Amino acid sequence: MTMTRVALISGANRGIGFEIARQLARKGVAVVIGSRDLDKGRAAAQLIVDEGFTAEAVQLEITDNTSILAAVGTVVQRHGRIDILVNNAAILVDGPGGFKSSLFDLQAETARQTFETNLLGPLRLTQAVVPIMQRQRYGRIVNLSSGAGQLSDMRIGFPAYRMSKTALNALTRITAAELAGVDIKVNAVCPGWVRTDMGGAEAERPVEIGAETPVWLAVLPENGPTGGFFRDQRPIPW
Repeated sequence: MTMTRVALISGANRGIGFEIARQLARKGVAVVIGSRDLDKGRAAAQLIVDEGFTAEAVQLEITDNTSILAAVGTVVQRHGRIDILVNNAAILVDGPGGFKSSLFDLQAETARQTFETNLLGPLRLTQAVVPIMQRQRYGRIVNLSSGAGQLSDMRIGFPAYRMSKTALNALTRITAAELAGVDIKVNAVCPGWVRTDMGGAEAERPVEIGAETPVWLAVLPENGPTGGFFRDQRPIPW
């Protein structure tokens, strides 16, 4: 009897997170949509259920550790396990020091807010889920990063977002190193410039393409890579 894998995806009620959930569900994974607004999460899950696949929602605010622990506890209570964690939720703050601003205009509050969501949220969620994966001796963690966080290609613009994604890449490497020797794969992915609320209408990629590599990393076989940074299923420089 084949075991049904269970995936928790943060910020999955819309955009690339939702498409990752939908593609995983089509692969037979039981997906749990993490959403700040539970009603929106339930509506998104229902769209997947209406296609004939397994999906549900939990309230998940990744800047609130109480919410994280409650969401993880709910998933374990319902399913007994969490096999896949996709750290998808992220923000790109507009305003001073935000999208098109100079580093020298960056306000501490913009940086704090960005790091709280884009780094500390995934950190807390990873800390909550990894002990479950260790007990199972199986897990796949996918961190939605960005080419904007590549030190090898660092440029100007949206400095807080760039730095938060670079830090997320460091989190990826550290987590993978700590879990070496166990079948828990931890990788970062750049989905490319995707047409979402964050990416905007001018973005070059549809969400269907942007979700493909995160989904691939979420279902890696035991001999798959860990501690890597990928775009289009190929390694890219940090």
